[in-house]
Amino acid sequence: MNQPLERLVEAFRSLPGVGFKTAQRFAYHILKLSSEEVKDFAESIISAKKLIKFCKECGNYTDKEICNVCSSRQAKIICVVAEPKDVEVMEKVKFFRGVYHVLNGTICPLENRGPNDLRIKELLARINKYCTEEVIVATNPDVEGDATAMYIARLLKPLGVKVTRIAQGVSMGTDLEYADEITLTRALESRTEL
Repeated sequence: MNQPLERLVEAFRSLPGVGFKTAQRFAYHILKLSSEEVKDFAESIISAKKLIKFCKECGNYTDKEICNVCSSRQAKIICVVAEPKDVEVMEKVKFFRGVYHVLNGTICPLENRGPNDLRIKELLARINKYCTEEVIVATNPDVEGDATAMYIARLLKPLGVKVTRIAQGVSMGTDLEYADEITLTRALESRTEL
């Protein structure tokens, strides 16, 4: 493989979840495109990097000072998520009408990431500013997500703010025989009355 092609493959390999074969396929696809298509592709990457920034309120990605969610909804209920991509996932539900707060990570001692490395001070400021009534913690159901949720709950309880965690358990359409013990335990603990 020649040097420019190797560099292109390596550039694609630097993306999360992209292995050598996929990176190679992307590189060969780029080479098949016209010069104008390649230019448009490259310009879209440069433009996104240049124009997209963090919302001053919630920390989500936006091309404005304040994102559309923060500018159009009340902050009486704040849904706390770990990463900007989680906001998009939550928005697909179309049920939640509050605002979000992006922590930009979770507590992870193995990676030397503690509470001071997250946007927790900004969360406290928003809660005080908007007299928030409830904070929903929607971090991943893993060790880091659980540690972060527990930390936030302990921090907010004395303030009189209701702190909830999204329910966890068996996915819709899943056979119980394929669910692991932890998932079933969480499903039982998160059960609701019919």
